[in-house]
Amino acid sequence: MASIDTTILDFEEKTLHTPSLDELKTVLSKGLVNNFTEVDINIVDCPNLTQAPFHLASEGLCGRETLIEIGGPPFLLPTVDITKLYDLVSICQKSLNAEHFFALGAGAGPWPLVNTNCEGIFNLKNHANGHIVSESHLAKITKDRKKCILEKIPNTDTRCALLANIFACDGKAGKVLKVHCKKRIGNDDFIASIRNTLQKHYGDDQTVGLGGVFLLKNGSAKQHVMSPFSEEPINTEEELNSWLNFFNMPAELIALGTLITNEYDLDLRLQHFHSFSKHGVGGHYHNDVTPDIVEYEGYFMVGRKIVRVDKPKVTHKFGRD
Repeated sequence: MASIDTTILDFEEKTLHTPSLDELKTVLSKGLVNNFTEVDINIVDCPNLTQAPFHLASEGLCGRETLIEIGGPPFLLPTVDITKLYDLVSICQKSLNAEHFFALGAGAGPWPLVNTNCEGIFNLKNHANGHIVSESHLAKITKDRKKCILEKIPNTDTRCALLANIFACDGKAGKVLKVHCKKRIGNDDFIASIRNTLQKHYGDDQTVGLGGVFLLKNGSAKQHVMSPFSEEPINTEEELNSWLNFFNMPAELIALGTLITNEYDLDLRLQHFHSFSKHGVGGHYHNDVTPDIVEYEGYFMVGRKIVRVDKPKVTHKFGRD
């Protein structure tokens, strides 16, 4: 099944507020202590993300930093629209106005590749000459719904389906924000603690977006993997949770995605991270289930703009956790 022609998709672009990394360090240092007993935030040279323990397709997070949201949950729920299949290469090239890019993030995986619905963990670099380096993965559920299967997506398949939240950039090395937290004492997950702190500080008048990677270095996280597309409409959170498959997945997890402080009149998903691992598990991150021992280490960059692609004309607000 071919992806949708990018030329017929709607693209809407808005500039984001871009506080300095120094300012973000100050804001987050004050806020995250409400959720973690140990908080250490610094501005650092980005580690080489192609190396362990990150295993990303490019070394850095810098250059033309852009958040991209494609489609949305209304294309999945209450009933799926299987025609919504997108090519990340053409979308990222148009969004950045560049042939080359590095893209990472979370979304629905390329279901035609494995003939079933799946989670997408997107992680690919496209060179100007068209050469693609892909470290993308997908997570799918076994027929008995008791186990997750994590598979590498070949570099010949650059599709996502239905919905995705992508951070795209040049993939260059540079200064980034490092967020290191231990022992959760609040209710917010790692990403929500960052997003809520920023939203409280910047309010609705200044929209701030971040993208990047974090490691769950110690502990376990509650994550879900979607079932095959439902033949019956899914209309409530209860029906949705019955269709999803939840697992407690142990460290070390490598999670990729974006967060943004408000919807910016674009019907945005405020946070979305998917993880993969080297021990065969992956899925949609919700929160850790081991607050006393949990340890997070994240590397983030501020988005300069948000590009909204194929915004659903009819929308709803469930299925966005």
